[in-house]
Amino acid sequence: MDFKVLVTDQIAEEGIEILQQKFLVDIATDLTSGELIKRIPVYDALMVRSQTMVTKDVIEAGSKLKIIGRAGVGVDNIDVDAATQKGVVVVNAPEGNTISAAEHTVAMILALSREIPDAHASLKAKKWERKKFLGVELRGKTLGVIGLGRVGAEVVRRAMGFEMNVLAYDPYISDEIASELGVKLTTVDDLIKKSDYITVHVPLTASTRDLIGTVEFAKMKPSARVINCARGGIINEDALYDALRLERIAGAAIDVFVEEPPLKSKLLELDNIVLTPHLGASTEEAQIKVAITVAEQIKNKLSGQQVKNAINMPYVRPEVVNIIAPYAHLAETLGLIGAQLVGGNYDAVEVSYQGDIANKDVDTVTIAALKGLLESALGSGVNYINAPVIAKERKIKVTESKSDTTDCYPSVVSLIITYGDAAKKVNGIVVGSENRIVQIDDYHINITASKYMILVIHEDRPNIIGPCCVVLGKHNTNIAGMQVGRIKQGSNAIMILNIDTPITEEILKEVQAVDGIVSARQIVL
Repeated sequence: MDFKVLVTDQIAEEGIEILQQKFLVDIATDLTSGELIKRIPVYDALMVRSQTMVTKDVIEAGSKLKIIGRAGVGVDNIDVDAATQKGVVVVNAPEGNTISAAEHTVAMILALSREIPDAHASLKAKKWERKKFLGVELRGKTLGVIGLGRVGAEVVRRAMGFEMNVLAYDPYISDEIASELGVKLTTVDDLIKKSDYITVHVPLTASTRDLIGTVEFAKMKPSARVINCARGGIINEDALYDALRLERIAGAAIDVFVEEPPLKSKLLELDNIVLTPHLGASTEEAQIKVAITVAEQIKNKLSGQQVKNAINMPYVRPEVVNIIAPYAHLAETLGLIGAQLVGGNYDAVEVSYQGDIANKDVDTVTIAALKGLLESALGSGVNYINAPVIAKERKIKVTESKSDTTDCYPSVVSLIITYGDAAKKVNGIVVGSENRIVQIDDYHINITASKYMILVIHEDRPNIIGPCCVVLGKHNTNIAGMQVGRIKQGSNAIMILNIDTPITEEILKEVQAVDGIVSARQIVL
């Protein structure tokens, strides 16, 4: 059978050649959404970078589509949920551009410190303005690194070569790993106040969006410089503009933007900023690596072999896929919930299987739990292949336990996350096509896991649930489901709300302010 592959973005020739050896390959760049929808039905695979938007409509139109390959790290331009529902594998290349992104960050720090872009432009204009461009040295300065994943760690290693002092914030990194890198772990607040340079290397999530805004800029040194080569939106662009315009900070270097290309951005009007058009991964070496990695995965999928770096589903033997796949999805959901409940570094993870599922081969399910757990910290760079490796790198102890019996349900998957002397437990079951959460810590509940949820711990007495819901109603937030539970009468109780849309931090604070509320947090899947 002749499989057909459609390539819709600029991909390194080395990757294209791998596909052309076995399949029919068409290259069509700059397609509109409508054109892509018309063309996609005859193709078995789609290979893209960041430009092509692979929407639900595109995926639905791909009647023969088996795999979508993203030659890069992020998959923001692919509707992964729609692909999963249709059984289409989504793969990426999470490690291919690590060095390129780290080197670009260092290049931006140097360009900013020595005013290289302005000095270059001045000399090109036939001016000789040596006194105008007085730079600063890196040696002895403090670099604050937010996020110690692969790229952040590589930036640290290079900063050490410049004899910089390094502070770091990463709630998912242990002191042991930080010590091995030679950095001091601290809080975001402390890092922002003490650093001469602040660089971010975290994925864009609900918790990292606008991580640095007006409040944070007000705490920085007047001589501070900020760098973002990670994702647009981590640094609030309006707040950055004000900080630079009013010279509250010395400068910034930005490679990524909320809207790309950022041709209408006010940042383009400023002089104390270095801007590049999303070049972090734009090296010959990185583009070749990611193209080859993704092409090999597409080749494996179409040839019936195991796929590496699957974002949305693990490799499962065909004879057990109908049994295991739903529990893998459940375990990943439990991991996502558990990570948000813990909200920081953890030492150990136990995945427990009770009932019928305990008699199955659950290796894939355990990996899925790790993927969900780590994804909250590292974003889409975590997949079913590298999740166990990342856990090992971060010195997280992973164990499995099994029991043939269960109290209430045919099969239960339980996730126990240990951090210090404390632990967090989340249990779930599969009912039809639904993932249901049936226990959090000692609270027994039964509620469908939805994309947006609010988890509330409150006093077990009247006139708390109503006022909490009134707050949401006042802000036009629709409640789609509710479950309450308690350990015993008069103790604290739990309430979980399914909501249709996410709430802001301000709305969450209003919920937390309701009399009788012990704690409240938003969970996003």
